[in-house]
This record gives sequence, C-alpha cells and structure tokens, in this order.
Amino acid sequence: MLPNFETNLKKYAELLIKIGVNLQPRQRLLIYAPLPSAPLVEQLVISAYQKGARLVDVVYGDERVTLARFQYAPRDSFAEVSDTFYKTALEYAERGDAVLQLAGTDPDLLKGQDPTLVQTYNLARSQAARPFSIYVARDALNWLIAAYPTASWAAKVFSQVPADQREEKLWEAIFEVCRIDRPDPIAAWETHLGQLATRSAYLNQKQYTSLHYTAPGTDLTIGLPQQHVWVSGRTSTPSGIEFTANMPTEEIFTLPHKDRIKGVVHASKPLSYNGTLIDDFSLTFEAGRVVKIEAAQGEETLRNMISTDAGAASLGEVALVPHNSPISQSGLLFFNTLFDENAACHIALGRGIRYCLEGGTELSDEDYAARGGNDSLIHVDFMIGSGEMNIAGELPGGGWEPMMRRGEWAFTV
Repeated sequence: MLPNFETNLKKYAELLIKIGVNLQPRQRLLIYAPLPSAPLVEQLVISAYQKGARLVDVVYGDERVTLARFQYAPRDSFAEVSDTFYKTALEYAERGDAVLQLAGTDPDLLKGQDPTLVQTYNLARSQAARPFSIYVARDALNWLIAAYPTASWAAKVFSQVPADQREEKLWEAIFEVCRIDRPDPIAAWETHLGQLATRSAYLNQKQYTSLHYTAPGTDLTIGLPQQHVWVSGRTSTPSGIEFTANMPTEEIFTLPHKDRIKGVVHASKPLSYNGTLIDDFSLTFEAGRVVKIEAAQGEETLRNMISTDAGAASLGEVALVPHNSPISQSGLLFFNTLFDENAACHIALGRGIRYCLEGGTELSDEDYAARGGNDSLIHVDFMIGSGEMNIAGELPGGGWEPMMRRGEWAFTV
C-alpha cells in the first residue's frame, strides 16, 4: 500500500465533496460508483454527512455484469436497459440535489463484442439518460465526475508493471494530477481554478469569430457563435452553487457553431468509448458535419456513434488545454476521457453546452439551433492537441492572432 494512502484517500474524498460537487447543507447526494470503489465511497459518504448532507444514496455498478450480458443475453434484448439510476438522478436534479459519479471502467471491456449490439445498447442508454442529461447540459444541478482506479483499468494503463503494483501506480498518478500530494489540496485547487477563470475571462473579451487548428494531420476551422461564453473548471447552478464538474480539470471550453466547421482533424490520443477503443482516427468536416471517417481501430464503432442522430455528426464543444498540463506531463495515457481530455486540446461530437452561449439555457430548442447550438443524444470528447498544435483566433474585425503555439498558450494574463 502507498505511504499515507488512507490519509490521501480521505483528502481525495473531501476534495470531491467540497470543491467538486460542493455539497450544500441539507442537500441530498446520489453517488453512482463501480463496485470496487466502496472504500472511497465510504469516505465520500462520511465527508458528505460532515458537510451537512440530508441523505446520501449509493448505487453500485459492476462491469462484469455488463460483459456477461453481451456474452450470454438474447441478441434481441439490447434495446432494453434499466433506467432506475437515470430516473433517480432526474429526481435528484428536479429537487435541486447533487449527483456524483465515479468512473473506472475497463477501456477494453467490450472489445470483440458485436459492434451493432454495442451501438444498440449505447443508444438505449443515451435515450434513458436524456432527461437527466438536459439538466447536466444546463448546469441545473451541482454534479461531478471523478475516478476510482479499478484493477481492470489499472491493468490497461500500467500493462508493463507487475500485476500486484498496478492499482497502486494508478492511485499514485490520480493523487498527483488531482493535487492530493500538495500540502493543502483544497487551497491548491482554489489557486488553479482562479488561474483558469482568468484565462477564460480574457478569451471572453476577445470574442473570436472562429478558431483555426493546425497540427500533423489536422487543418480545421471551427466557427464560434456570436455571444459565445468561454467557461473554465468552476461553474454555478441557477441558484448560485459553484461546483467543479470534472476532477481533474485543466480545460477552458466553449460552444462551436454547428454549421461552421470545415477541414480535417486527426485524433492525437485513442478514445475509449463505452468499453471500446477507437484509435488513430481522422474526421473530415464540410458545412459543420462529418463527411469522411477513417480509423485504424474501432472504425465501425466510430461510424455507429456518429450515426446516433443528426446532431452526432457535428460538434458541441471546443476545449483548450496546454501541453504542459500535469496530466500531459505525466506521460501517461489513461484510456479514460476524464483524464486524457485534460492532457490535450479536445473537441466533442454531439450535444452542445447551452450555458456556453449567452442566454442559452433560456432559449427554445429552435432558437438555440438558430444561434449555432447543436443537440444530440451523445456528447463524446476526443483529443486532438499535442506539442505540435497551433491555434489562431479570428478577430471580429478581421485578421488572426495566435492563441496557442506548439501546444502552449500564446498570450499571458
């Protein structure tokens, strides 16, 4: 066991409750977690009640159960999924309570399974999650996604390490990139979130009309809607509860214009999508939509994902992350979007983030689309940044200026 592991686990739980979900006195908290994460869940429950929670409810999931279904269930049953968790999460959102999810699935869980069944299953889950996802897209509740290093996930990240050391190595990496190794992790996060907020404020003043990305295999232009809003790690609910939805987070992000995307983009890291790995892939866009797909691994899964619905073939997020972020500098490929997206600039296929458009949460679906917002059942981030990425912003009055050069910020704040 790592030195000071129990102490660091308590610090991690406290960080997730206080800075991540920022649970308020008398709020209820719903936790969804992988079965092996019970030691962390216990600390989360303790921290939540110490923070004044009225009730903490825990729902456990087991990836082995999911895999068993794909191995043995009737082939015509995959359009059916349990919506118990999503209904409970929706109830929490409607009451103004909080939701926390721990991620730690085996990136190769569904490797070798029928891609058509995987697509049917994923679509059914997305449809079941849709009502709750609308609350999430509007930041209508304080919510959080964080991580727990399961054995299967650790085996993928540290495949060259002896089996009995893999989970400890992954814990060590998570504690480091989440700043748990600092003397005061909460103070470190307050400083970090303040720095991100300063950069997002700078970009909001600029109001670039489009972004131009260039890197090996990438020459992509993404238009930005008028009155778009750059957002960083900390956001707030309509009632004013500030929270940090992803931990770790290193990104500054906004909403692209769904009809103004053109060019080609090559992923700089593999994408782990619901138990399937997609690697070495490129997408070509015309008039805001994907028109060409290429992938060395997982191409059928990628094609199925993009065919989910009309909005899945366009973009819902653009995010900037410097190449010197702690996750990038760790040199690790986590095979987990929560971590890998914070190692590199990334974009997301599918549903847009409404609060990244001024007044966006109050718009009708028609007005939101007219202003450039995209809607879809999916929202899937994939990484495109590297130490060779250059990004320029187009000024409202014309002309371009550098935003990032060789993966680092080209401006100071």
